[in-house]
Amino acid sequence: MVQSVSKVLTVDEFISLYSECDRYELIDGELIEMEPTGPHEQVSALIGRKLNVEIDRQDLSYFIPHRCLIKLLGTETAFRPDVIVLDQTQLINEPLWQQQPVITSGNSIKLIAEVVSTNWQNDYARKAEDYALLGIPEYWIVDYLGIGGREYIGKPKQPTVTICSLREDEYQKQLFQNNDRLISLIFPN
Repeated sequence: MVQSVSKVLTVDEFISLYSECDRYELIDGELIEMEPTGPHEQVSALIGRKLNVEIDRQDLSYFIPHRCLIKLLGTETAFRPDVIVLDQTQLINEPLWQQQPVITSGNSIKLIAEVVSTNWQNDYARKAEDYALLGIPEYWIVDYLGIGGREYIGKPKQPTVTICSLREDEYQKQLFQNNDRLISLIFPN
């Protein structure tokens, strides 16, 4: 469940007030209160656990932070992804990282996974567009309830994982349903 709070904030105000509180993100200056369900958190944890196994198996310089914001430069938006995989070798180029868990460059991000909830429109449209513009190589939309629009997950609606792979500045989307094996360019195995 997502609820809007009626105060307009700048990104800097948001970061100073809410960076340590993982219940909020900021979209176009609007403070959005995130109220995930237990099953939503279970799905996020499962994704993180599986990705961590691959990170360790491949001995990659990646990690999944517990709490992290993505500040979109030139906007009043700061997203808080459900799962984000960062390349720790790129963090030296992040101007805010040493003081706050805030990422401003797509070069630091290898993959983002958003678990769909009642605000599914943001995950399928807004975040997909913004993440592509930021240059994030891979974006997973995990719709474990099959609640997204039919234009996104097909008909009949069913649980779907959409893997968006960046080609130039746009995502190529591939849908996975039922027992399909996920195909990831970042984690090919």
